[in-house]
Amino acid sequence: MTRATLCDSRNCELGEGPLWHPLRGQLFWFDIIGRKLLSIQGDTPLEWSFDEYHSAAGWVDETTLILASETALWRFDIETGAKERLVDLEADNPVTRSNDGRADPQGGFWIGTMGKAAEPGAGAIYRYYKGELRKLWSDISISNAICFSPDGKTAYFADTPKQTIMRVALDAEGWPGTPELFIDLAPEGLFADGAVVDSEGYLWNAQWGAGRVARYAPDGSFDRAIAVDGLHTSCPAFGGPDLTTLYATTAREGISTPDAAQGRLYQAPAGVAGQREHQVVL
Repeated sequence: MTRATLCDSRNCELGEGPLWHPLRGQLFWFDIIGRKLLSIQGDTPLEWSFDEYHSAAGWVDETTLILASETALWRFDIETGAKERLVDLEADNPVTRSNDGRADPQGGFWIGTMGKAAEPGAGAIYRYYKGELRKLWSDISISNAICFSPDGKTAYFADTPKQTIMRVALDAEGWPGTPELFIDLAPEGLFADGAVVDSEGYLWNAQWGAGRVARYAPDGSFDRAIAVDGLHTSCPAFGGPDLTTLYATTAREGISTPDAAQGRLYQAPAGVAGQREHQVVL
């Protein structure tokens, strides 16, 4: 099994949401609990601090990201750090925060929410598209694994405690139909966290508590895995000049005595190219 190596030594209590900006050739990721957005530009570490939890991002143009926080979706200027609220996201519910999110091939941005203490069924999954935020599914405990097939016809998502990954067909505008089971992880005792789909249509899933990112074929069969020293591996992303580097965030959260390997950012050669992250159309 390939083993990932350390990419960035900064500690994250809950590393999440890595995003490779294809126009900038720059990686961004979050420490949700630390209320930070982190990045590396060349060899220079960067970070921005916020006054509430942030968890996921998509790219809008060369200097603009869309960010998901516990109360809203925001337009974020990378160069100045300025934020502009686009739409409220469960702003009237102090129990929840945003969690996993990703842009779809049609230009929409999917974002899941969850209870801050993982309250059962407190969260939901939404899609922001052409200025409208629409709830797709409710009664979600821990939203995760939001990702999309290269042809734009299939979306995937997970509710982590259920130990399954679901798939759902998308119409031409990117709206989903009825979800169906894609992978049942319960027999192996695994819990699906963040995921991304490569250029061959294989899904890479970070598995909380298992210290790995596992690759699954389009038929749901296990292909291989990359080992990660961070036990709570939380989300993968493809990046690098040819999109063949797999990055993975990890967390210290939930580990009583975390060692130096926990909560760091890791990288590994994937042996296959990922998809270019899709542009969010505001």
